[in-house]
Amino acid sequence: MILKRSFVIFAFVSLLIGCSSDDDEIIVVPPRDAREQAATDEETLQAYLKTHFYNYEDFENPPAGFDYVVRFDTIAGENSNKTPLIDSDFLFVRNVPNDGIDYKMYILKVREGVGRQLTFADSAFATFEGVLTNRLIFDSNTVIPTWFDLPGVLTRDFQGRIVRTGGNFVPGFKAGLTEFREGSGFIVNADNTVTWNEDYGIGAFFMPSGLGFFSSALPNIPAYSPLIFSVQMLRAVEADHDNDGIPSWREDLDGDGDLFNDDTDGDGIPNYSDPDDDGDGTPTRQEIIIKEDGTIEFPDSNNNGIPNYLDPNFFEPVS
Repeated sequence: MILKRSFVIFAFVSLLIGCSSDDDEIIVVPPRDAREQAATDEETLQAYLKTHFYNYEDFENPPAGFDYVVRFDTIAGENSNKTPLIDSDFLFVRNVPNDGIDYKMYILKVREGVGRQLTFADSAFATFEGVLTNRLIFDSNTVIPTWFDLPGVLTRDFQGRIVRTGGNFVPGFKAGLTEFREGSGFIVNADNTVTWNEDYGIGAFFMPSGLGFFSSALPNIPAYSPLIFSVQMLRAVEADHDNDGIPSWREDLDGDGDLFNDDTDGDGIPNYSDPDDDGDGTPTRQEIIIKEDGTIEFPDSNNNGIPNYLDPNFFEPVS
């Protein structure tokens, strides 16, 4: 999936541009300064937003068969009178921290959606299209929706190594998706096709390369490319990755939006992927109380201020 960060070593570590004919010395170009590149990307995105528009007239008066996909074009010629993206009432700025830098990201929220809002710990069922500022489409799936498990799940393989399944999406893609809500549902037609209620989230987001692939070059994406995505948020599903009864977003104990630094028992598997958070041998699900209405109680049997499921000093045998 093009949305995931590349882990090809040459893309992240260095770019070989030549070698000396005398001693075969390898010349390596270091990555650009991230803050300087962020400033450059901001200029690029500003220029794009001032010179391009989206198909807002189609959303105002949907033509027959309209697919409700946000698409972009240049303000020129017969489109000279179009409203630029930068002046849209639906455009706003969000600051997204990554690697110690607060990046500026632009969100176009054409329609927010009416249902549950996606969180950083959830799974999304969405369509998308990714384009560069030169209007090259580098990835697209606007017809058949795709499931996106934003954090993925960590487990150990038979050799005890930690393996991550899913996730690994570029930070800007995850941040952008979480701005939207799902729709109210769908109907299944007689031919088994699905028609979604037209109230799901629709929009786009524009991110600097620091929230994308930065210095990594992919086949259709040059290094240091700002990225643009248009999306339709059909469903936003609350995930429970370890099936312990606690939604994954609630296992972000310090509330910093990072599931991976919450590992109560220090076993290398963060709580949201660990069915026994405190490592005491009693599964988390047996140390909490899930009521009929879905609410959760967290007993603290020894009254030490730590709920049982996070307290390795409270042990209850598995029944």
